[in-house]
Amino acid sequence: MSINKSAAGSILLVGVGGQGTILASKILSQGLMDAGFDVKMSEIHGMSQRGGSVSTQIRFADDVASPIIGLGEADLIIAFEKMEALRWLDHLKPSGTMIINNFEIPSVPILLGEAKYPEGIIADLKEKVDAKVVDAATIADNLGNAKAMNIVLLGAAVRAISKSERLQVLNDIDWDHIIQEIVKPQFVELNIKAFHAA
Repeated sequence: MSINKSAAGSILLVGVGGQGTILASKILSQGLMDAGFDVKMSEIHGMSQRGGSVSTQIRFADDVASPIIGLGEADLIIAFEKMEALRWLDHLKPSGTMIINNFEIPSVPILLGEAKYPEGIIADLKEKVDAKVVDAATIADNLGNAKAMNIVLLGAAVRAISKSERLQVLNDIDWDHIIQEIVKPQFVELNIKAFHAA
């Protein structure tokens, strides 16, 4: 595949520990590397095993110095949980796109009754940014495995940004092949279906 030298992008994946953000990030990064890009990826785990925030920053171009995505620099944010979408909103470019999983995971303060889960998050985000909402949990359940929610979101994100010049290259990658390379053999068929489901 010939690399489009003008293509470049910054992609942020955010969620809660256990949602599969890291696997989705690895698939995304591998696809971009196979397309000939220099790719830098940075993972941040905030008490991920206890349901804390997890974020992955991915930057790709002909040459990338750092994986860090600053405020207002992300072309695409894939939010695996609604409150995380709100938390990371200020990292999205004015022209960027946000994919939001219509899914709630209460934080520890909420579970302890010290806070309430914010209402109207999606409506609020839709007023501010180009947002596509995906009911990934239901789609994954219908496929027979709730854990495939992460790949449902990844596929939805790839299709949602097809009109973006900077990210159009994502459409040219053979994602089915990348999934076969990275996912355990027994889960390949499920994840390929999940990628194309939303």
